[in-house]
Amino acid sequence: MAFRLKKMNVAIRAGLLLALGTWSLTAAPAPAGAEAAPSLHAVVTQLGPTLFRAIATDNLPLARSLFYPESAYVALKTGEIPSPVSDYADRLLAFFTLDLRAYHQLLLGHGPVRFLRTEVNPQLATWIPSGVCENRSGYWHEPPVRLVYRQGGVVKSFAIDSMITWQHQWYVIHLGPNPRPNNVGTVDQPENGAGIPGPAGGC
Repeated sequence: MAFRLKKMNVAIRAGLLLALGTWSLTAAPAPAGAEAAPSLHAVVTQLGPTLFRAIATDNLPLARSLFYPESAYVALKTGEIPSPVSDYADRLLAFFTLDLRAYHQLLLGHGPVRFLRTEVNPQLATWIPSGVCENRSGYWHEPPVRLVYRQGGVVKSFAIDSMITWQHQWYVIHLGPNPRPNNVGTVDQPENGAGIPGPAGGC
């Protein structure tokens, strides 16, 4: 696949300008008792472009660097679910691996692909307090953001289903949809055009 890495920096700058022109990249004010919401600037300039490169080149190790760390997940879930280590490996990471391949397959056979930008709406970020969704501690959750690209002369996009924070940094926790009807790799909300980030909700 001809993935045009030389144009990546231009595309990143264009995406950042678009995001800044549409929203502030700072999430809504934190509710009482919540930690300050981290900016989504790094999602637009780093996480989104890097994840798209990992998808286009089928690079699991690169994609894993953006995935929620196991140590953080175990700390988050210990005492809340029966086996956090197994749940991380057998469900979260297993789905992430299957999804990465499904996203890669989506790009195959349709000509050269060029990443354009990351679409994100920080106003959809939500503080998830401790005790909610079987979690021991609180964190910020961002519902689907969109990676926008051009292929075969057509602007297309798909979603990153869910991101959450750890140590004031955003990580992917679900690449494809969660939950899903079948336990197979699944691309979240693929469509022609840039699409719209969201919908809101989830944890």
